[in-house]
Amino acid sequence: MHSIEPYYNWRSAYQAEEDPRSPFYGRQYSEFEFTHSLYDHLIHPQWDDFGSPSLFMKVLFADYSHGFVIFELMGEWNDCLHNDIMFLKRDIADHFIEQGVDKFILIGENVLNFHYSDDCYYEEWFEDVAETDGWVALLNFNEFPKKLFDRIANMVERRFLSA
Repeated sequence: MHSIEPYYNWRSAYQAEEDPRSPFYGRQYSEFEFTHSLYDHLIHPQWDDFGSPSLFMKVLFADYSHGFVIFELMGEWNDCLHNDIMFLKRDIADHFIEQGVDKFILIGENVLNFHYSDDCYYEEWFEDVAETDGWVALLNFNEFPKKLFDRIANMVERRFLSA
């Protein structure tokens, strides 16, 4: 787990820790100090903690003029035990929505599992972005999480794009 890094090639174009409009502005990183873990496995220090004990993220790119942001996620998305969607919506998505972002791309190839609880935060997120014809798109999620997200999407007016 410690060798799985967020996609690195975006760093020449965008770094969330250097963006004053990012919720991660001012964070310091070390390539040598492993401070976060997913259960009993250390994870690469480039992953950002946003309040969930089992899901981590990296903002790969934000374009405020076009209103979109790209997140990469890593870990176990667990709404049943940790209400991960609440942390993601309240602490990250809402921050970007306040900055004019209404299009969200979530890359999930490193999301190992997904435990769904209810759809209220998903529905709220989709309603927030629907006001401006925005959307939330999931890319490269494994088949099991993708099926569950598709079920949520059916419940919240298909404002959820899954590829």
